[in-house]
Amino acid sequence: MILHKGEVLFRQGEAGPLYHLKSGLLKIVRVHADGALTLVNIIVPDEIIPHHSLMSPNPYYGTAIALVTCEIEVLSAPDWYRHLDDHPEKCRDIALQLQGKLRMMQQRIDQLTEVSPAEKLRKLQLWLQTFIPVASLSELLTQDEIGQLIGLRRETVNRLLRAQAANRE
Repeated sequence: MILHKGEVLFRQGEAGPLYHLKSGLLKIVRVHADGALTLVNIIVPDEIIPHHSLMSPNPYYGTAIALVTCEIEVLSAPDWYRHLDDHPEKCRDIALQLQGKLRMMQQRIDQLTEVSPAEKLRKLQLWLQTFIPVASLSELLTQDEIGQLIGLRRETVNRLLRAQAANRE
């Protein structure tokens, strides 16, 4: 299945299949009771989501939205869980996938723990560049979302992005 930038793959609270992201990037956002959105995760190629449903079914934790055009394989939940029952060795593959995601989250924590706001932004940009080349982070995420990922206010993100643009000129 092809999902284009801005299209929704699934919505928070729904239940359904699992998905294998073959190419592209997805963002996972949580919708709060007041309608506010919080960016909670970036899904990169070769991940199977939702992570919290790899071993047993659970409603979707957030809403998945394409950041760029994505190629996605839909995985039938009943078939997935039956395959796990029939092939328990597959659980090791899932453990390795989750280990990879934890290591990626450790890199993200390193971004958050940088003292300098500019260094936080630079590390996020370098991390995202490993998955998809973009001229500007603003092509993928709003300034609010960038701020949520690295623990900065939108105003600070705006100032840093303007400074980077001025330095490139």
